[in-house]
Amino acid sequence: MSAMCLMGHGGLEQLVYRQDVPVPEPKDDEVLVKITATAKNNTDRKAREGLYPVGSSNEVTSFQMGGTPTLTFPRIQGADVVGRIVAAGRDVPVSRIGERGLLDFNLYPDERENLNLMPDYYGHGADGGYADYVAVKANQFYHLPNKDLADAELASMGMCSYQTAYHMLTAAKVCAGERVLVSGASGGVGTALIQLCRIMDAIPYAVSQPDKAEGLLELGAEAVIDRGSMDDFVERVLSATGGAPIDAVMDLVGGEMTDRFIDTMIQDMHARTTYPRLSIAGASGGNISQVMWTRIYLYQVQIFGVSHGTRQEAQQLMHWIEQGKLKPVLHGTFRLSDLHAAETYFVNRSSNYLGKIVIVPDGEWAEHGAPFALPEAEV
Repeated sequence: MSAMCLMGHGGLEQLVYRQDVPVPEPKDDEVLVKITATAKNNTDRKAREGLYPVGSSNEVTSFQMGGTPTLTFPRIQGADVVGRIVAAGRDVPVSRIGERGLLDFNLYPDERENLNLMPDYYGHGADGGYADYVAVKANQFYHLPNKDLADAELASMGMCSYQTAYHMLTAAKVCAGERVLVSGASGGVGTALIQLCRIMDAIPYAVSQPDKAEGLLELGAEAVIDRGSMDDFVERVLSATGGAPIDAVMDLVGGEMTDRFIDTMIQDMHARTTYPRLSIAGASGGNISQVMWTRIYLYQVQIFGVSHGTRQEAQQLMHWIEQGKLKPVLHGTFRLSDLHAAETYFVNRSSNYLGKIVIVPDGEWAEHGAPFALPEAEV
């Protein structure tokens, strides 16, 4: 089969397109999926570049919460896989062959439904979706026939973004009626957060660029706050909320902005009915933030680090997708053989970028990729 193989940590030169990769054999509890679409996530780039240090900030490494690295080379990346089952392992009913589905991307360390302490995922600790075929756990490939969703659209609703977003909200115990500040609102996790807030009857306030405001408002944002100038950022947030403090912040940015995000929650403690809560699941603005600990403990700010979610959360999200409660936010598609171009486009994306990029195998391009391809002038 064809596959984009990651040969080691480094730049795009480490991604090598090969057409001689053996098709995987499904184990007893697995299914073989013929892939039609795989959403691209920022974690692909960060894992390739080794940007997941937990010791020294200069460390080149990736996920290894279990004690040893699981990213070995060559590796096929790509977590949010959509396709059709073409073969089943011995313990899987053959009646599942032909099902279209979406993968719960996690490599869970055990069978616990509500806890996932050592996050790993397909495309990192096992081969993922940047290929023609992938073998995955049968009970994590969810049948979603939804005829109103094209395969690329379904891939854009993958668990890497949506489950992370949902776990940010559940970790912070966000409730109906609460005001939630969403940073990095135009990306995959950000757009998922906006939709999930509305499903949970919370009120999302998006932090993004003004030219993305229309799309974010249509998605459900109560207001869009310009991230361009931070001098009066808190005042502009409070103006959008009518003077009420933000109840919880979903931080995907980190860096210097985290302290300002905290400011939006601690302006008027008399007006609060719950503790200020900060969920962190990204550091696009910098991996190190300077925060006075006195501000944290005197204002009783609760901080939640979020990586991946749980089996229960994945099941709930799949149910909402099946019910049509979540909408795809698909920015565009690229051929698998053009993954280098997709990575470059993502890093240098223009101001009109909103949602997800989806990668489609070359053999599936005409049906599943071409209808959503970006104009050549944009690429």
